[in-house]
Amino acid sequence: QVQLVESGGGLVQAGGSLRLSCLASGRTFSSYPMGWFRQAPGKERDFVAHIKWSGGSTYYADSVKGRFTISRDNAKNTVYLQMNSLKPEDTAVYYCAAARSDYDLRRSGAYDYWGQGTQVTVSS
Repeated sequence: QVQLVESGGGLVQAGGSLRLSCLASGRTFSSYPMGWFRQAPGKERDFVAHIKWSGGSTYYADSVKGRFTISRDNAKNTVYLQMNSLKPEDTAVYYCAAARSDYDLRRSGAYDYWGQGTQVTVSS
């Protein structure tokens, strides 16, 4: 069982930066691929980025590529999402998630554990 707790959300002006953190419980955190998703009001939950267990393999949605960076520190049981050059359209609740396998990690259905989410609001 894995429990996930996100933090680091907030209100920021367009062009600013935020770093989200996701702290995981469980001794096997390092073996789980991890992902970040986001959900804006009235919209579906969308894929943002994922990272394999070793941290060497990452993948990003086109909408955030070049602006967001996902990373992980397995010693701290934490995965991060560094968000730069934020835009108003990045406003959403951001969720981290853990998967027990690394198949098709762009789908929300591939993930077994979810955090409660953290709000990110970007003002224009």
